[in-house]
Amino acid sequence: MPIRTAAPPRVLTVAGSDSGGGAGVQADLKTMLALGVHGMSVLTAVTAQNSRGVQGVWELPVEAVTAQYRSVVDDIGVQAVKTGMLASAALVETVAELLASTEAPVVVDPVGVSKHGDALLAAEALDSVRTKLLPVATVATPNLDEVAQLTGTVVTGESDMRRAAAGILAYGPRWVVIKGGHLPGEAVDLLTDGSQEHWLRAPRHDNRHTHGTGCTLASAIAASLALGQDVPTAVRSAKEYVTGAIEAGFPLGGGIGPVDHGWRTRQR
Repeated sequence: MPIRTAAPPRVLTVAGSDSGGGAGVQADLKTMLALGVHGMSVLTAVTAQNSRGVQGVWELPVEAVTAQYRSVVDDIGVQAVKTGMLASAALVETVAELLASTEAPVVVDPVGVSKHGDALLAAEALDSVRTKLLPVATVATPNLDEVAQLTGTVVTGESDMRRAAAGILAYGPRWVVIKGGHLPGEAVDLLTDGSQEHWLRAPRHDNRHTHGTGCTLASAIAASLALGQDVPTAVRSAKEYVTGAIEAGFPLGGGIGPVDHGWRTRQR
């Protein structure tokens, strides 16, 4: 077999670890592998987590996060960065400063709570997300709970999604994806930069095993951007990938199982 001489595009996730493997850095790296890019990681926190919830969270020191980031970016380089769980105001501000000095698209998943309702971001960090992190984002991907946390906008239907998007865009990201997966009916997301709109619709699959959907979508967008796609194309590609992963989600443990990151190659 010939030796490969060219590296695939490189994508960095800056996020927390999910010991159950369904979300966080584990989901990010699985997504990146599935989509043909080289995934790298900066751990911000370690969680004790399974299908039933989060049993513990331990933040890493700012110095450890900075050292990981500089180690990867300064030597290997990146074509895109994705952020997930950042836990505290200090980590949010540190990561935002690092991202501001990196010439690569940034996908910000402003993680606030887990699938099970466990808090993953300190309340006092919300202002840092608004004023430091969102302004450096190429694409922000809040779900409806995170929209409410960040803007106070409560989305109960599609008619509220434009208002929610405007509230997030006011903090400075170039694009926002308002994820409407918690609404009844079709799984609809709104992608907009404030001037153009893309309504992304997919059938809703009757499968409760959806742990890791937010991490997976943001990582898929970052991977697609690293592969050279523009933002609307990258988000559409990512939604297609996540929709298939949700359909193929499987049970683990006694609670909510993960989406299947390898659904495209899994033999059934």
